[in-house]
Order: sequence, then C-alpha cells, then structure tokens
Amino acid sequence: MQWNTSADFAPLVLFLGDRHKRKIVRTLRDAAEVLMTDWPFEDGEEYVAAVKACADAVLGQAGMDELRELLLSAAREAGMGVLTVIPGSSKTHMAA
Repeated sequence: MQWNTSADFAPLVLFLGDRHKRKIVRTLRDAAEVLMTDWPFEDGEEYVAAVKACADAVLGQAGMDELRELLLSAAREAGMGVLTVIPGSSKTHMAA
C-alpha cells in the first residue's frame, strides 16, 4: 500500500477539539498520523478497531474503504465533527 496516494481514499475532514483545529485525511499516511498523534484519547473500541485497520492497511491486509469506515466510527465515538465527501458525488455531508 502506498502511504501518500489518495486514489482509494475519499477525503475526510476531522474537527479535533474545537471547530478551529481540523485535520484533512486523504491518504493512509494522514490516517496513521491523525490516529497516532492528534486523536483526543487513546481508548474506545472504535478507536482501537481503526488503529488495527490502519496497521492492516499498511501491511496490505485491509482496504482503504474499511479503514475509512472505521475512522468515521472512531470519530463518532470520540464526539468529533466530520466533513465527508461522498465518493462519486459532488455532495458533502457534515456529521457531529
């Protein structure tokens, strides 16, 4: 899996803490960085599942769609706002 390619990952904007701190996740590298350095806490079942999916994606054992869905679940668990781009559409979706 390529760390810095975004072809298989529909972008996410994660709002960390307050609405002014945000991270754009476009690549596997972005996902790994946000999970390891920017996440507000390091527990929770969804967070652990997202970290495992990220590690599996690095090893080529999981796909980017699975990682993206688990990252969204972990963000919901953490109470983060998320702006998503729906693949194949010009629509965006804001979730709290």
